[in-house]
Amino acid sequence: MKIILASGSPRRRELMTLAGFDFEVVKTDCDETLPEGISPSGAVLMLSGMKAEAARAEYDDAVILAADTVVAVDGGILGKPEDEADAARMLRRLSGKTHTVYTGVCILAGENRVSFAEATDVTFFELTDEEIAAYVATGEPMDKAGAYGIQGKGSLLCEKISGDYFNIVGLPIARVARELKKL
Repeated sequence: MKIILASGSPRRRELMTLAGFDFEVVKTDCDETLPEGISPSGAVLMLSGMKAEAARAEYDDAVILAADTVVAVDGGILGKPEDEADAARMLRRLSGKTHTVYTGVCILAGENRVSFAEATDVTFFELTDEEIAAYVATGEPMDKAGAYGIQGKGSLLCEKISGDYFNIVGLPIARVARELKKL
């Protein structure tokens, strides 16, 4: 079974490799504009589905796996920061609070379609402006939903998590493996 990972995320690629999957990476280009008022789980399901369908257009004979991750806090959705000031703004919003990381996954195999959204709660320590500035200066927040990477220096911002750690990284790999096995 040929698996196409429709994602440019190095973290998703690493998780798939660590889990022992043989796969090919294909980056898809989709308009990621979200409709007004969409829920975080609805957003990641919509975006992962769009990415999977875009990849299926070129690889209809393969199993397509696509994912998308957002951070939700105070009723708002945080994607990737536009610049350093946006990253700092996001981190100030997360400081001292519990937020939820949602990853949506879409798997397409022939006529079969499996979609699900995983949610993991993350609580941040209260962060000082100096801590935020120092973290932003590392560059790590710039390509990550919510402006942090829990698998890197961002781990120092997190007081506790409740749920699947790998979901925060960007792919709930154990559930993905079980869903692929069913196919």
